[in-house]
Amino acid sequence: MTLYTRFAAHLNLALDALVLAGDLPAGLERRAVTVEPPRDVTHGDLATNAAMVLAKPAKTNPRALAEKIAAELEKLDEVSAVSVAGPGFINLTLSDDTWRGELTEILDTADAYGRSTVGEGATVNVEYVSANPTGPMHMGHCRGAVVGDALASLLEFVGHKVIREYYVNDAGGQVDVLARSAQLRYREALGETIEIPEGLYPGEYLKPIGAKLAAEHGDRFVGAPESEWLALFRKEAVAAMLVMIKDDLALLGIHHDLFSSEAELQAAGKPEQAEAWLRERGYVYDGVLEAPKGETPEDWEPVELPLFRSTQFGDDQDRPIKKSNGSWTYFGADLAYHFQKAQSADQLIDIWGADHAGTVKRIVAAVQALTGGETKFDVKLVQMVRLLRAGEPVKMSKRAGNFVTLADVVNEVGKDVVRFTMLTRKADAQMDFDFAKVVEASKDNPVFYVQYAHARVHSLHRKAAEAGITCGAVDLSLLDTEDLALVKLAAQFPRVVEGAASAREPHRIAFYLYDLAGLFHAQWNAGNDRPERRYLLVDQPELTCARLFLARGIGQIIRNGLALMGVEAVQEMH
Repeated sequence: MTLYTRFAAHLNLALDALVLAGDLPAGLERRAVTVEPPRDVTHGDLATNAAMVLAKPAKTNPRALAEKIAAELEKLDEVSAVSVAGPGFINLTLSDDTWRGELTEILDTADAYGRSTVGEGATVNVEYVSANPTGPMHMGHCRGAVVGDALASLLEFVGHKVIREYYVNDAGGQVDVLARSAQLRYREALGETIEIPEGLYPGEYLKPIGAKLAAEHGDRFVGAPESEWLALFRKEAVAAMLVMIKDDLALLGIHHDLFSSEAELQAAGKPEQAEAWLRERGYVYDGVLEAPKGETPEDWEPVELPLFRSTQFGDDQDRPIKKSNGSWTYFGADLAYHFQKAQSADQLIDIWGADHAGTVKRIVAAVQALTGGETKFDVKLVQMVRLLRAGEPVKMSKRAGNFVTLADVVNEVGKDVVRFTMLTRKADAQMDFDFAKVVEASKDNPVFYVQYAHARVHSLHRKAAEAGITCGAVDLSLLDTEDLALVKLAAQFPRVVEGAASAREPHRIAFYLYDLAGLFHAQWNAGNDRPERRYLLVDQPELTCARLFLARGIGQIIRNGLALMGVEAVQEMH
């Protein structure tokens, strides 16, 4: 139990005592009651809104209720002062020993510090990347991949069971284009000179697939009608692309639990099952859509189609689940896929590119209809990343087919730099990735700044050992108010983790680590002007040991946070 959860429990016991005393009615809803740091640090260490939340349902004055709650909290040994502010906020100042105890808790709990059970074992399906299997991963896929993977780790850390899923779009027209592109490379491998026409994939990454097909089938399909080779070439090309995609994702440390095939979904009749389920409940009907705006009746032919009643869920119009030729619309297939996912998960999260924003409302409506509102569903939109080199746009790669591959970027700057950088802004905010900036050794580069703090911790311990300082029992009473300011920030890690998981915002971990590293660096640098603030004081080994203990605690928090981001904490900066 971390400090914030412990004081939430203390507060509940204080409220229980007021119920027993007749000062509060029993059975009041307490879910909106919080224990958190006050906005102004001069007000204390913790603040609670308990009186503000409970006064109205208790039919009492919030200030008067706050005074009664404060009187209960004053009885705690860990509390050195309690005050009531404004209309009824309660501020608590904790004893220094309480913070020293939390530092010990950080190191005793180690890698598990911040872990919780708030997820209560609920299963969450996180679907991310799901790029079309038509080529290697490029930087357009990178941000969503990192955000999804970090979010999955966060959710596991707070007690959810997580399914990491990749949806393979292998049933659409784009995979036929892939097969035709591979067929050109097949002919090329057999000695034919080819030209890549407009509309096919030009990337040289298809050459090995063409060579493999040529080795296996010889010239059997040269000049053969498309009907003889399309299905085979499509299957072989998609399989090869998935191997390439998995290898690319592995460079980022990303591994999915499940790869679901759209083609297999349709072959198994899942869209028909979803349609039948919705028709039985009146959510699908046969109807004719209104003519698109701006088109005359002569330009448009009304066709009766099966329509999903998405307007019933706030959409601006009902949506077709089939095309006029009887094939499934993307929405129809997507609807069936989410129906399938909901069978094995309590919650669904999709990580989509911001260019799909217009379809969010309808798929949210579909999941609501398919699950009766019982499956929580969230779509997180991720903005594109603009690649720069010293401020100038990066030129595209002809080898890849006019895009920058993820592999090239990871090989240049490293997995950890890529992953951390992708989490330095909120997912739905625009991002620039400048190759020069992300490896810059400065405070303006969060990757460097946080890693440098961790490396400093290890450097400190090495230097202490070289100075002959050995630590047995550590006297933490030597840590003063300035030292404990670091502990107070470090102790916020568990609540930051829970907040990030609840909001589905893994970037909060990066922001927090930057703040923690900043305070650590500031305290370290204070020793330049004030020698007594140095961490390593050879003539004061007991104080040095106490500060070594403090530094170890900060290093532990940084490691825990970086692990959630999928980033390895370094021990040395080169």
